[in-house]
Amino acid sequence: MIDIRTYIDQLDWQREPRGLYAPIEYALAGGGKRLRPTLALIGCAICGGKEQDAVAAALALEVFHNFTLLHDDVMDHASVRRGRPSVNKQFGQNAAILSGDEMLIEAYKLLHSYPSEQLAKLLPVFNKMASEVCEGQQYDMDFETRAEEEVTMEDYMEMIRLKTSVLLAAALQMGAIIGGGTDEQQRRLYEIGVRLGLAFQIQDDLLDVYGDERTFGKAIGGDIREGKKTFLYLAARAKATEEEKKMLRGKDVREVTLLYNRLCAREEAEQKIAELTAQALDLLAVFPEGEAKQRLEALAKQLSDRQS
Repeated sequence: MIDIRTYIDQLDWQREPRGLYAPIEYALAGGGKRLRPTLALIGCAICGGKEQDAVAAALALEVFHNFTLLHDDVMDHASVRRGRPSVNKQFGQNAAILSGDEMLIEAYKLLHSYPSEQLAKLLPVFNKMASEVCEGQQYDMDFETRAEEEVTMEDYMEMIRLKTSVLLAAALQMGAIIGGGTDEQQRRLYEIGVRLGLAFQIQDDLLDVYGDERTFGKAIGGDIREGKKTFLYLAARAKATEEEKKMLRGKDVREVTLLYNRLCAREEAEQKIAELTAQALDLLAVFPEGEAKQRLEALAKQLSDRQS
């Protein structure tokens, strides 16, 4: 079993100009779950391939993911990422934008290490995912200005599918392509990734309200203070009276959290996470028994119970 963190640490960012590459080194040294590259390795192994063959794609996915975080933090004016100053706080907004641009280019460089026949299969998956992540981010920003009644739970689920899930799904599918997986195996792994991504984001919504700042890595209640239309908000609003809807629009974290409790929004979120995780495990059942399958099963359960 490969520890992808070793390969991430070995990426060489000791280049000039330092103003471009130092923020990339800082961002990738910030830790994180390394979920996307791990899924690429598992996707390869579960289809009978060698994990080593998927390392370059795994690194590309992790570099791409961190590129999106740099730009997200600029758009959100975020000063903290993973419990320490964000790149735009540490190096400035211009550095976060330009270094993020370079990270996208570096991701493509890593993918281009594959033979042309494999690359022809990998690039369409990667490009589709990259465009969809941007679409999801735009929807997320659009939701901030759209009236409450115009954003439905279906809208929200589609937004997080694009913003979060497709990257996990593409990681598994790209790993499967490298591992020689059949079209059906690729399809199943992609759908597993979608469901795990949806569950992951809903759990993130929960942690933003009910998590522990020491393990979550950022201030609790940020979504409430920013007026974000999260799963919890939409679940609560669907059951709220007109007076409660006015209170939900407030920025008092304690008051809104009490409303979530009263309207059973937390329970609804936890039920949805359990449902999505069960669907992912059902899709996984047809794969042959082995270490890779066990790792994916364990990872699916860990994501639904995580505290950070």
